[in-house]
Amino acid sequence: MPSNDARILLHTVIPTAAVGAIATVISAVVAGGKGALGAVVGTLVVLLFMGIGQVVLQRTAKSFPHLFQAMGLMLYTAQLLLLFIFLALLKDTTLFDFKAFAFTLLAATVVWVAAQARAYMKAKITYIDPGNSGPKS
Repeated sequence: MPSNDARILLHTVIPTAAVGAIATVISAVVAGGKGALGAVVGTLVVLLFMGIGQVVLQRTAKSFPHLFQAMGLMLYTAQLLLLFIFLALLKDTTLFDFKAFAFTLLAATVVWVAAQARAYMKAKITYIDPGNSGPKS
């Protein structure tokens, strides 16, 4: 993974993990051990889903740059649908507190998307190939 891609991934993972840690503490205070477990599971689901999506998107950008925008839109739509399906499947679970899980999932997803947008805005990505100065005559 190129250093720019790794830096963007790092700048999205750290704030998301921090929000997950804060949500875990809050859930532990409000809902006890099951709340803390729900918050941890919610954070891990977001990190896993969004992290895999980020890696797929970066590889698509390298291999098929003309498909980057369409792939990004399709990927985010698929990720949100998978998160909703995951929520629906775990709605009646007794392993952990579902409300803590759901709120952490929502908060971590919003933080991931915001941190990703910020990381891309601050990245110094060249849009013009400096080695190609045009046609030679």
